[in-house]
Amino acid sequence: MLLPDLTYVRKGSGPTLVLLHGIGHNKGAWDPIIDELATRYDVIAPDLSGFGESPAFAGGVAYTMPNAVDHLATQFERWGVVKPHVVGNSLGGAISLELGARGLVSSVTALSPAGFFGPISKVQALLALFVLRFFSLISPAPVLKAVTRTSLGLRLSGQLLYAHPERITPEAAERDARGLKYCTAFERTAIQALGYSFAHQVPVTTTVAWGTKDLILPYSQAATARERLPHARHVDIPGAGHVPMIDDPQLVTRIIDQTVTEAEAARQAATAA
Repeated sequence: MLLPDLTYVRKGSGPTLVLLHGIGHNKGAWDPIIDELATRYDVIAPDLSGFGESPAFAGGVAYTMPNAVDHLATQFERWGVVKPHVVGNSLGGAISLELGARGLVSSVTALSPAGFFGPISKVQALLALFVLRFFSLISPAPVLKAVTRTSLGLRLSGQLLYAHPERITPEAAERDARGLKYCTAFERTAIQALGYSFAHQVPVTTTVAWGTKDLILPYSQAATARERLPHARHVDIPGAGHVPMIDDPQLVTRIIDQTVTEAEAARQAATAA
Protein backbone atom coordinates (compact mmCIF):
# COMPACT_ATOMS: atom_id res chain seq x y z
CA MET A 1 0.00 0.00 0.00
CA LEU A 2 1.67 3.20 -1.23
CA LEU A 3 0.78 6.20 0.93
CA PRO A 4 1.89 9.82 0.42
CA ASP A 5 4.66 11.45 2.40
CA LEU A 6 3.55 14.03 4.92
CA THR A 7 4.44 17.70 4.89
CA TYR A 8 6.03 18.70 8.18
CA VAL A 9 8.10 21.24 10.05
CA ARG A 10 11.12 20.19 12.07
CA LYS A 11 13.12 22.28 14.50
CA GLY A 12 15.28 21.99 17.61
CA SER A 13 17.51 19.24 18.95
CA GLY A 14 17.35 16.58 21.63
CA PRO A 15 15.02 13.58 22.00
CA THR A 16 12.63 13.42 19.06
CA LEU A 17 9.09 14.61 19.76
CA VAL A 18 6.35 14.15 17.14
CA LEU A 19 3.23 16.33 17.39
CA LEU A 20 -0.05 15.08 15.84
CA HIS A 21 -3.03 17.40 15.37
CA GLY A 22 -6.75 16.62 15.32
CA ILE A 23 -9.32 16.17 12.54
CA GLY A 24 -9.75 19.27 10.41
CA HIS A 25 -6.73 20.91 11.99
CA ASN A 26 -3.11 21.17 10.82
CA LYS A 27 0.43 21.42 12.13
CA GLY A 28 -0.18 25.07 13.01
CA ALA A 29 -2.19 23.84 16.00
CA TRP A 30 1.16 23.46 17.79
CA ASP A 31 2.39 27.01 17.13
CA PRO A 32 1.72 28.16 20.72
CA ILE A 33 4.22 25.63 22.12
CA ILE A 34 6.48 24.38 19.32
CA ASP A 35 9.23 26.99 19.72
CA GLU A 36 9.44 26.38 23.46
CA LEU A 37 9.58 22.61 22.93
CA ALA A 38 12.28 23.05 20.28
CA THR A 39 14.64 24.46 22.92
CA ARG A 40 15.09 20.91 24.26
CA TYR A 41 13.61 18.49 21.70
CA ASP A 42 13.96 17.58 18.04
CA VAL A 43 10.37 18.51 17.23
CA ILE A 44 8.52 17.21 14.16
CA ALA A 45 5.00 18.53 13.48
CA PRO A 46 3.39 16.98 10.38
CA ASP A 47 0.15 17.71 8.60
CA LEU A 48 -1.75 14.42 8.72
CA SER A 49 -2.71 12.99 5.35
CA GLY A 50 -5.50 14.98 3.72
CA PHE A 51 -5.10 17.94 6.09
CA GLY A 52 -3.00 21.07 5.89
CA GLU A 53 -0.53 20.70 3.05
CA SER A 54 -0.36 16.89 3.05
CA PRO A 55 -2.07 14.95 0.23
CA ALA A 56 -4.88 12.56 1.03
CA PHE A 57 -4.76 8.79 0.81
CA ALA A 58 -5.64 7.45 -2.62
CA GLY A 59 -9.38 6.91 -3.04
CA GLY A 60 -9.17 3.17 -2.48
CA VAL A 61 -7.34 3.47 0.85
CA ALA A 62 -9.62 3.76 3.88
CA TYR A 63 -8.91 6.15 6.73
CA THR A 64 -8.84 3.35 9.29
CA MET A 65 -6.76 3.58 12.43
CA PRO A 66 -4.49 0.67 11.38
CA ASN A 67 -3.75 2.46 8.10
CA ALA A 68 -3.04 5.71 9.92
CA VAL A 69 -0.63 4.00 12.32
CA ASP A 70 1.11 2.09 9.51
CA HIS A 71 1.48 5.37 7.65
CA LEU A 72 3.08 7.13 10.62
CA ALA A 73 5.47 4.21 11.07
CA THR A 74 6.70 4.66 7.48
CA GLN A 75 7.09 8.39 8.09
CA PHE A 76 9.22 7.72 11.18
CA GLU A 77 11.57 5.76 8.91
CA ARG A 78 11.60 8.57 6.37
CA TRP A 79 12.44 11.10 9.09
CA GLY A 80 15.20 8.86 10.42
CA VAL A 81 13.73 8.44 13.90
CA VAL A 82 13.20 5.33 16.00
CA LYS A 83 10.61 5.24 18.78
CA PRO A 84 10.12 8.99 19.17
CA HIS A 85 8.07 10.52 21.92
CA VAL A 86 4.65 11.46 20.57
CA VAL A 87 2.06 14.05 21.55
CA GLY A 88 -1.40 14.10 20.02
CA ASN A 89 -4.61 16.08 20.31
CA SER A 90 -8.08 14.63 19.59
CA LEU A 91 -7.66 12.38 16.52
CA GLY A 92 -3.90 12.83 16.94
CA GLY A 93 -4.25 11.69 20.54
CA ALA A 94 -5.96 8.48 19.45
CA ILE A 95 -3.26 7.84 16.84
CA SER A 96 -0.62 8.49 19.50
CA LEU A 97 -2.17 5.92 21.84
CA GLU A 98 -2.40 3.39 19.01
CA LEU A 99 1.29 3.96 18.22
CA GLY A 100 2.04 3.41 21.91
CA ALA A 101 -0.05 0.23 21.99
CA ARG A 102 2.13 -1.15 19.19
CA GLY A 103 5.31 -0.15 20.99
CA LEU A 104 6.36 2.14 18.13
CA VAL A 105 7.05 5.16 20.37
CA SER A 106 8.87 5.84 23.62
CA SER A 107 6.08 7.77 25.32
CA VAL A 108 2.59 9.11 24.66
CA THR A 109 1.02 12.36 25.74
CA ALA A 110 -2.62 12.34 24.63
CA LEU A 111 -4.57 15.59 24.92
CA SER A 112 -8.36 15.01 24.87
CA PRO A 113 -7.89 11.91 22.72
CA ALA A 114 -10.66 10.47 20.57
CA GLY A 115 -11.81 6.92 21.21
CA PHE A 116 -13.37 7.19 24.68
CA PHE A 117 -16.82 8.46 23.70
CA GLY A 118 -20.13 6.68 24.08
CA PRO A 119 -22.64 6.36 21.19
CA ILE A 120 -24.40 9.63 21.99
CA SER A 121 -21.28 11.67 22.72
CA LYS A 122 -19.67 10.35 19.53
CA VAL A 123 -22.55 11.70 17.44
CA GLN A 124 -22.46 15.00 19.35
CA ALA A 125 -18.73 15.41 18.70
CA LEU A 126 -19.02 14.64 15.00
CA LEU A 127 -22.06 16.90 14.65
CA ALA A 128 -20.15 19.81 16.18
CA LEU A 129 -17.23 19.21 13.84
CA PHE A 130 -19.51 18.93 10.82
CA VAL A 131 -21.10 22.28 11.74
CA LEU A 132 -17.65 23.88 11.64
CA ARG A 133 -16.88 22.10 8.38
CA PHE A 134 -20.20 23.18 6.81
CA PHE A 135 -19.75 26.86 7.59
CA SER A 136 -16.17 26.81 6.33
CA LEU A 137 -17.30 25.20 3.07
CA ILE A 138 -20.10 27.67 2.35
CA SER A 139 -18.04 30.74 3.28
CA PRO A 140 -15.88 32.24 0.51
CA ALA A 141 -12.23 32.69 1.48
CA PRO A 142 -12.53 36.52 1.66
CA VAL A 143 -15.43 36.11 4.11
CA LEU A 144 -13.37 33.78 6.30
CA LYS A 145 -10.61 36.35 6.37
CA ALA A 146 -12.98 39.19 7.22
CA VAL A 147 -14.70 37.22 9.98
CA THR A 148 -11.45 36.26 11.68
CA ARG A 149 -10.36 39.92 11.74
CA THR A 150 -13.08 40.80 14.28
CA SER A 151 -13.26 39.93 17.97
CA LEU A 152 -16.80 38.59 17.54
CA GLY A 153 -15.69 36.47 14.60
CA LEU A 154 -12.81 35.02 16.59
CA ARG A 155 -15.16 34.06 19.41
CA LEU A 156 -17.74 32.51 17.09
CA SER A 157 -15.19 30.59 15.00
CA GLY A 158 -13.21 29.31 17.96
CA GLN A 159 -15.69 28.82 20.79
CA LEU A 160 -16.17 25.08 20.14
CA LEU A 161 -12.42 24.42 20.14
CA TYR A 162 -11.04 26.81 22.75
CA ALA A 163 -12.14 28.06 26.14
CA HIS A 164 -10.35 31.31 25.25
CA PRO A 165 -10.80 31.87 21.50
CA GLU A 166 -9.77 35.50 21.98
CA ARG A 167 -6.20 34.26 22.49
CA ILE A 168 -5.84 32.97 18.94
CA THR A 169 -4.42 35.46 16.46
CA PRO A 170 -6.51 36.52 13.45
CA GLU A 171 -3.86 35.05 11.15
CA ALA A 172 -3.99 31.66 12.89
CA ALA A 173 -7.78 31.70 12.93
CA GLU A 174 -7.91 32.38 9.20
CA ARG A 175 -5.34 29.64 8.54
CA ASP A 176 -7.39 27.15 10.51
CA ALA A 177 -10.65 28.18 8.83
CA ARG A 178 -9.09 27.84 5.38
CA GLY A 179 -7.54 24.53 6.41
CA LEU A 180 -10.93 23.20 7.45
CA LYS A 181 -12.49 24.49 4.22
CA TYR A 182 -9.92 22.97 1.87
CA CYS A 183 -8.90 19.75 3.65
CA THR A 184 -9.56 16.67 1.53
CA ALA A 185 -9.93 13.94 4.16
CA PHE A 186 -12.47 15.33 6.62
CA GLU A 187 -15.50 13.26 5.64
CA ARG A 188 -13.53 10.06 5.06
CA THR A 189 -11.90 10.39 8.47
CA ALA A 190 -15.16 11.27 10.25
CA ILE A 191 -16.97 8.28 8.75
CA GLN A 192 -14.29 5.93 10.08
CA ALA A 193 -14.55 7.60 13.49
CA LEU A 194 -18.15 6.39 13.79
CA GLY A 195 -16.92 2.85 14.36
CA TYR A 196 -13.79 3.62 16.35
CA SER A 197 -13.14 3.03 20.04
CA PHE A 198 -9.79 2.76 21.83
CA ALA A 199 -9.56 -0.51 23.77
CA HIS A 200 -5.89 -1.45 24.16
CA GLN A 201 -3.25 -1.24 26.85
CA VAL A 202 -0.24 0.97 26.19
CA PRO A 203 3.07 -0.52 27.35
CA VAL A 204 5.00 2.77 27.31
CA THR A 205 4.99 5.82 29.56
CA THR A 206 1.62 7.46 28.93
CA THR A 207 -0.17 10.60 30.06
CA VAL A 208 -3.77 11.41 29.22
CA ALA A 209 -4.69 15.05 29.80
CA TRP A 210 -8.17 16.54 29.41
CA GLY A 211 -9.40 20.12 29.26
CA THR A 212 -12.14 20.56 31.84
CA LYS A 213 -14.11 22.82 29.45
CA ASP A 214 -13.82 20.64 26.36
CA LEU A 215 -16.96 21.06 24.23
CA ILE A 216 -16.03 18.56 21.49
CA LEU A 217 -14.97 15.58 23.63
CA PRO A 218 -16.39 16.56 27.03
CA TYR A 219 -14.38 16.16 30.21
CA SER A 220 -16.69 13.35 31.36
CA GLN A 221 -14.87 11.09 28.87
CA ALA A 222 -11.73 11.41 30.98
CA ALA A 223 -13.36 8.96 33.43
CA THR A 224 -13.67 6.38 30.66
CA ALA A 225 -10.02 6.90 29.76
CA ARG A 226 -9.05 6.29 33.39
CA GLU A 227 -10.97 3.02 33.41
CA ARG A 228 -9.47 1.75 30.16
CA LEU A 229 -5.93 2.96 30.84
CA PRO A 230 -5.38 2.34 34.56
CA HIS A 231 -1.59 2.40 34.25
CA ALA A 232 -1.42 5.78 32.55
CA ARG A 233 -1.02 9.09 34.35
CA HIS A 234 -4.26 11.09 34.10
CA VAL A 235 -4.24 14.84 34.61
CA ASP A 236 -6.68 17.73 34.16
CA ILE A 237 -6.07 20.95 32.28
CA PRO A 238 -8.32 23.29 34.29
CA GLY A 239 -10.34 25.76 32.28
CA ALA A 240 -9.06 24.52 28.91
CA GLY A 241 -11.08 23.52 25.88
CA HIS A 242 -10.61 20.83 23.26
CA VAL A 243 -7.38 22.29 21.86
CA PRO A 244 -5.56 23.21 25.07
CA MET A 245 -2.38 24.52 23.48
CA ILE A 246 -4.11 27.89 23.04
CA ASP A 247 -5.79 27.95 26.45
CA ASP A 248 -2.84 26.94 28.66
CA PRO A 249 0.38 26.47 26.69
CA GLN A 250 2.56 26.53 29.81
CA LEU A 251 0.71 23.66 31.50
CA VAL A 252 0.58 21.62 28.30
CA THR A 253 4.33 22.04 27.91
CA ARG A 254 4.94 20.96 31.51
CA ILE A 255 2.78 17.87 31.02
CA ILE A 256 4.78 16.92 27.92
CA ASP A 257 8.07 17.50 29.74
CA GLN A 258 7.01 15.33 32.68
CA THR A 259 6.03 12.47 30.38
CA VAL A 260 9.22 12.60 28.33
CA THR A 261 11.40 12.93 31.45
CA GLU A 262 9.79 9.87 33.02
CA ALA A 263 10.17 7.85 29.81
CA GLU A 264 13.79 8.86 29.32
CA ALA A 265 14.62 7.96 32.93
CA ALA A 266 13.01 4.54 32.49
CA ARG A 267 14.94 3.99 29.26
CA GLN A 268 18.25 4.89 30.88
CA ALA A 269 17.52 2.64 33.84
CA ALA A 270 16.72 -0.26 31.51
CA THR A 271 19.94 0.33 29.55
CA ALA A 272 22.02 0.39 32.73
CA ALA A 273 20.46 -2.80 34.12
